[in-house]
Amino acid sequence: MAYLFLAISIATELIGTSMLKASEGFTRLYPTLFTIVAFVVSFFFISLTLKTLPLNMTYAIWSGVGAVATTVISVMIWKEKINTGSIVGIALIVIGVVVLNLFGAGHGEAKGITEATSSIVQK
Repeated sequence: MAYLFLAISIATELIGTSMLKASEGFTRLYPTLFTIVAFVVSFFFISLTLKTLPLNMTYAIWSGVGAVATTVISVMIWKEKINTGSIVGIALIVIGVVVLNLFGAGHGEAKGITEATSSIVQK
């Protein structure tokens, strides 16, 4: 279920980012309202994701997929240009997300840290 929440968070973040562009600096009402709602929903679902998945992995996926998908959206919808530097940077982001998922903290480690922090706070 956490990955579904993460997917919803990413999708709504992408909508919010696209609407941010459409809002033209918050000068257009409806895109501005869509931006606010989309980001609130995105943060709500990423908070649900963080109940289960470790922060480092969640944020790496969220920001990595978001960056790649935002680039695709900017090229396809907003007709922005992309250059070799952008492609290399995006490839490095993808590589970083893969490395974090393969070698980053596992679910058990994150739970142990949370339990240790909780016991410190309770003392």
